[in-house]
Amino acid sequence: MDRLIYTAMTGAKHAFLQQAGVAHNLANASTVGYRAMEHRFRAVPIQGEGAATRAFVVDASVANVFDQGALMATGRDLDVAVQGAGWIAVEAPDGREAYTRAGNLQVNANGQLQTAAGLNVVGDGGPIAIPPDNSITIGSDGTISTVPLYGNPNNASVVARIKLVNPPENELVRGDDGLFRRASGLPADLDETVKVAPQALEGSNVNPVDSMVSMISLARQFEMQIKMLQSADANASKASQILSLTA
Repeated sequence: MDRLIYTAMTGAKHAFLQQAGVAHNLANASTVGYRAMEHRFRAVPIQGEGAATRAFVVDASVANVFDQGALMATGRDLDVAVQGAGWIAVEAPDGREAYTRAGNLQVNANGQLQTAAGLNVVGDGGPIAIPPDNSITIGSDGTISTVPLYGNPNNASVVARIKLVNPPENELVRGDDGLFRRASGLPADLDETVKVAPQALEGSNVNPVDSMVSMISLARQFEMQIKMLQSADANASKASQILSLTA
């Protein structure tokens, strides 16, 4: 009887956890540059004396989905969308380099180029500073050019270049802050082949319809596992009654 309990109990637990993961994806369906997560499960036999007659479910891994989201034209000079594979390098709160696909950039009061979350964008020589009273243009290679708003409008100058990287996907791990980092902790090298689309943003790669269907399927799986637990409890009660009658 306990074999059924082990299977149903762990199955219900991880179906519930998977529902939480799908709900998290749905909550970020409109988040710029968001990458969906997938929970992958596997059956594991319980190790102990004798034969492995019992098994339970474990959350083997949380996989990241790196498919590109839809590109949306915004017409805003500080918006960029990475085309294809690649990442924008930013300075994480701990000072280490991290990577994001969210290209809705802004300039703070100190003239530093940052993400919407307030993280400094990394350039050739570190964080990028934008001179005041200048219009900004970002090229497809990440080059940032400025033109004075006053004086000679033809006096354009290159300020910096956004660091665009493309480390292997299997080396990237997602942090609790939603940023990606290399598992080794080392910064990735600049990749000249990574390009961005100026005045555009990349949407989330979450498919809301598929996620809703998955939520319904997981709810049914959870209900089935609970019913199995109830059946095991009912069978155990009946067996106890029969044993008490024969005693």
